[in-house]
Amino acid sequence: MRKTIVTALLFLCALRLAEAGVREHTRPAYFGSTRVNEEQAAVLSLTRGKVETRELQTWLRMAGRFQDENRRRLQGRYCAPDADLIRIGQRARLFHPALKNAVYQGRVAWRDAGPDCVSLRVDVPRVLPPARAWVMEIIVTRGRFLAVPNDAIIQEADRQIVYVEQHPGHYLPRGIKTGLAGELFTQVTSGLDAGEVIVTTGSFFIDAEYKLKSGGSAHAHSHH
Repeated sequence: MRKTIVTALLFLCALRLAEAGVREHTRPAYFGSTRVNEEQAAVLSLTRGKVETRELQTWLRMAGRFQDENRRRLQGRYCAPDADLIRIGQRARLFHPALKNAVYQGRVAWRDAGPDCVSLRVDVPRVLPPARAWVMEIIVTRGRFLAVPNDAIIQEADRQIVYVEQHPGHYLPRGIKTGLAGELFTQVTSGLDAGEVIVTTGSFFIDAEYKLKSGGSAHAHSHH
């Protein structure tokens, strides 16, 4: 991570020097913000997006064992208050700790709800390796919430930060509080309003320059 931040700083410093001779002196400077123009944003693969209400998906994790000799059916049991979220047809991810970086896809093909637990079967389109106990993650829909992409959030000690666009090309850090962490998005419970524009990819580049300009001091900006 440190190497990535150093690379980001070198990119930004080089671009700052290149534009120094042609900068428009009449352009307003927004105090305390980090400025990135469109050319720099393209070089850094920076993307932005609006804070909005999204459908949030999370996963329920359980152990799974083969139900058939062909190794294409895994059976599991989930006992928790949110077991009723499991439905036939939902996506499933399967992996085994001994098989590094190997993740397989399947779908819930059968379920049987008891008083406290749900028994289920996941079918996969291919034969799985002959490992014994698997980890199964069932992707379930939680509902619609105000949320931001997971990549937009910077975790710093016990705080979570996003970079908000104050004016075109000018960004300030904002502390937020989060709720459900989904597969792609995380619920925001406070700190942002719907419609605000945030950095969705490349936040660490903005964060690197902000810390450089502020002498490495902690983020101090909060929601108005």
